[in-house]
Amino acid sequence: MIRNSIAVLGLGALASCTGIGYDPIQSQFFEEAGSITDTGSFGNATMNNTQIMNGDKAYVYDLSQRFAAEVPTTVNFAFNSAVLDAGARDTLREQANWIRQFPEVRFKVYGHTDLVGGNGYNKTLGMSRARAVVSYLASQGISTSRLEAVVSFGETQPLIVTEGRERRNRRTVTEVSGFVKGHPTVLDGKYAEVIYREYVRSAQPTTTLSGIEGGDYRTEQ
Repeated sequence: MIRNSIAVLGLGALASCTGIGYDPIQSQFFEEAGSITDTGSFGNATMNNTQIMNGDKAYVYDLSQRFAAEVPTTVNFAFNSAVLDAGARDTLREQANWIRQFPEVRFKVYGHTDLVGGNGYNKTLGMSRARAVVSYLASQGISTSRLEAVVSFGETQPLIVTEGRERRNRRTVTEVSGFVKGHPTVLDGKYAEVIYREYVRSAQPTTTLSGIEGGDYRTEQ
């Protein structure tokens, strides 16, 4: 009998919380502060920064993932060519704009080819493509000390497996590779400075146009 009474009371309490007349605003006074608005993400920014400064999180990997998510990392080439076309230059300008935000970060550029031609020739061609990308990024104001054209993968890592010509395989890929040694803001507990710098820059006006100022209004004498 007692057990049945407890069960009835439990069901009644549950009904009072979720049934007709349940007021989530009023009920928050009996729960943790902010429980209604907390979607489970509160504190994530602090946790992420703490993990990075403690070395618990791979910040190079995280920046690499961010770079790949925010700008296109790949440019493509014509057959048997290392010449950058207009589309490639547009992509590299986007990469350069992102890279300029992080003067402490280094990058590698990997060159690839399709499967047409010999392996030795394709490795040389892939390296030429990587160097063309590094050269163009340097022309956009990126220091070559932060850029490296690495040994090409040649034809060994195709995106599309085919023996014929394939533009998507004729590419370079730019990736975050590490940090500049000796840079004053390399992540020795100063990751927040990098983020803060971005916020400050994002608030700067994107135009140099100016309007009419008070001194421009003059009365005739």
